Amino acid sequence: MENLRNIAIIAHVDHGKTTLVDEMLKQSGVYHENQEVVERVMDSGDLERERGITILAKNTAVRYKGTKINIVDTPGHADFGGEVERVLKMVNGVILLVDAAEGPMPQTRFVLSKALELGHRVIVVLNKIDRPDQRIHEVVDEVLELLMDLDATDEQLDSPMLFCSGRQGTASYSPEVPGTDLQPLFDTILDYIPSPVIDVDSPFQMLVSSVDYNEFVGRIAIGRIERGVIKQNQEIAVCNYHDSDAPAKKAKAVSMYEYEGLARVPVTEASAGNIIAMSGIGDITIGDTICAPGAVEPIEFVKISAPTMEMTFAVNDSPFAGKEGKFVTSRQLRDRLYRETLKDVSLRVQDDSDSMDAFIVAGRGEMHLSILIETMRREGYEFQVSPPRVLFQDIDGKKCEPVERVVVDVPSDYIGAVIEKLGRRHGEFVEMMPVGSRTKATFLVPSRGLFGYRNEFLTDTKGEGILASVFEKYEPFKGDIARRSTGSLVAFETGESVTYGLFNAQERGVLFIGPGVPVYAGMIVGYNPKAEDMSVNVCKRKQLTNMRAAGSDEALRLVSPKNMSLEQCLEFLADDELLEVTPKNLRLRKRILDHGLRMKALKGGK
Repeated sequence: MENLRNIAIIAHVDHGKTTLVDEMLKQSGVYHENQEVVERVMDSGDLERERGITILAKNTAVRYKGTKINIVDTPGHADFGGEVERVLKMVNGVILLVDAAEGPMPQTRFVLSKALELGHRVIVVLNKIDRPDQRIHEVVDEVLELLMDLDATDEQLDSPMLFCSGRQGTASYSPEVPGTDLQPLFDTILDYIPSPVIDVDSPFQMLVSSVDYNEFVGRIAIGRIERGVIKQNQEIAVCNYHDSDAPAKKAKAVSMYEYEGLARVPVTEASAGNIIAMSGIGDITIGDTICAPGAVEPIEFVKISAPTMEMTFAVNDSPFAGKEGKFVTSRQLRDRLYRETLKDVSLRVQDDSDSMDAFIVAGRGEMHLSILIETMRREGYEFQVSPPRVLFQDIDGKKCEPVERVVVDVPSDYIGAVIEKLGRRHGEFVEMMPVGSRTKATFLVPSRGLFGYRNEFLTDTKGEGILASVFEKYEPFKGDIARRSTGSLVAFETGESVTYGLFNAQERGVLFIGPGVPVYAGMIVGYNPKAEDMSVNVCKRKQLTNMRAAGSDEALRLVSPKNMSLEQCLEFLADDELLEVTPKNLRLRKRILDHGLRMKALKGGK
């Protein structure tokens, strides 16, 4: 199998992985001469294209000088780290992408440590060398320091280094000599990444590293064949390393596909070393091993890191429930959440013991869970979610909480405000480094301390700051952290908001709604700067008498309402609040809608 290479592209979010894969596909002749090509073709999901992030790892393959190169494009965001951990089992080497201006970031450290643990060969690629603020030589030193910090072997420290511009599709061996195409990168892959060591004569064995889903054929298992050969319609057995006592399930390899460019090409036979997709096995899951029936030997599977955060998803019980969604019952919500766990190994779902209509969903971070919420609302689901909560662990009899490594890159004038705010949230300062007119600083902050901080961070840095975080470790509980310094403006009655009522309410704080919006009692319509909740009547109309005509007063001027994104809504939530999610609206509300009952609960039911 000298003419086969399996590689993954790993990097921090936004360092240019998907753009580089675009150029590799173009320059290897995957497209026809005049074919219309979309940018970031690997980001096939709507949410991926809109947000400019990769959520699910994708497979593709290119041919260069008679060699087939299987490429896996991985997510860069920390919340989708489970995707990266498992696809690294499919490959023999990695391309580590580092932004020539930002340098190594928290997720760079995370994905590189996973690759080094598996003993993979690494090709370091400094990307975006055409940026005006690039600092190539400093970043080269930072990458070498990171490799030494992660106990890389001598061979891994000697990794080849290339200088690329993914957008322009160029690569070179030296930063002084500009490249003209990606040929140096392709040549380095062929020379440095080993071809898979294969054993065709032994019985068939393959680890399922990824699962795709298709309405027509059901689940599709994706993985690299470890040994042997498989033919279409061959009898197979499915087993799992972590469930070795269970008997192997019998199945049949109904259809198989290999990757060619962006397409899956049906094949009747595949041999060791190849990355293939296989359909026909009903309840296959990530981590299962597919073997020949005569030699059932499960392969050990990388243990996916446990979730660090959870939320409660429940059936919508607001006065507007069922008006906008297509799927509103607890059964539909339950089926959809459990179906998501088939594709997403980092997600945990369980029924809430306190309520028949609620489910506890645990994931790797706010982004992870917000992507699930956004996907479900687009599919027509209507439900409500609680504020995110961190998952504590009991270690040696101590209550411990997740701590994240946070790296901020901000204009130097604002670093003081960032240090002060993170200090209040029990953030521990690690190091600081000036980078031109900006400052890069590292902190260890409890996950709880980051709830609601990102918006504040953007305000403090006038929108110019970059904040990245990745789970570091569990540490003893750090004490209470104030969640939010503002109170909520709560609608007093059900109806439709009118200008007169809003005009009076806007003196109390910042509004989230404009006129003509249906509201219900207990719905949050804005926030006030003071730390207490305030009831406002946004449905109040001006009393008209024969003494006072409708137009006799001056025109009322309303301040534009603040539109909140899904992430901002989740960060805003206080402990006694919920977010109502429907296909058309996001509504913040109090958990107890009735004003009287809410006041009673606040005073401890006295």
